[in-house]
Amino acid sequence: MHHAHSVIVLDFETTGLSPNMGDRAIEIGAVKLVDGQVVETFQQLMNPGFRVSGFIEGYTGITNAMLSRAPSCAEVMSEFAEFIAGSPLVAHNASFDKRFLDAELARIDATYTESFACSMLIARRLIQDSPSHKLGDLVRFKRIENDGTFHRALADSQMTARLWMLMIDELNQQGIQTPSFALMQKIAKTSKHAVKALLTQNVTK
Repeated sequence: MHHAHSVIVLDFETTGLSPNMGDRAIEIGAVKLVDGQVVETFQQLMNPGFRVSGFIEGYTGITNAMLSRAPSCAEVMSEFAEFIAGSPLVAHNASFDKRFLDAELARIDATYTESFACSMLIARRLIQDSPSHKLGDLVRFKRIENDGTFHRALADSQMTARLWMLMIDELNQQGIQTPSFALMQKIAKTSKHAVKALLTQNVTK
């Protein structure tokens, strides 16, 4: 059984919203947490083999000049597949990052075995009073330490990791010691008004 505080938190920057429409990853950032401590990070730009739009350059600060010097997606993703082997995965709005992870790994015939949890869905249940559940808004609402960089993969995964640990700490305060990764996934799927009952059932005796 996996504990929720030993996970890999990841974030992709991409050329657009949909790998089905030919969009590619251009940066991956990830933070490896073991017992709630950052033990390793991964950050790499990757060249998708075509120029990215001015919008994406402006949004991420990742320029075509930077990408032209970066290794290929295939090279970076084969390294990343090794980095994530055996760890449960977390991302903010995980359905987006999972689509790109699956698509990029499929291109190099690589897979991963562990499951994903979405910190955004969990925050919607556990931090119901936040004005929105976008990463930046949660960071401000909970005053999570950050360096002011948004939409770069490592900075976003570091902030997501801090948000993830903050939610685990709040569960600890409610009497749920060392929540399992499976419980976090269950919280994500539970309706807002049923969360309290779920948490009460999981208080560590």
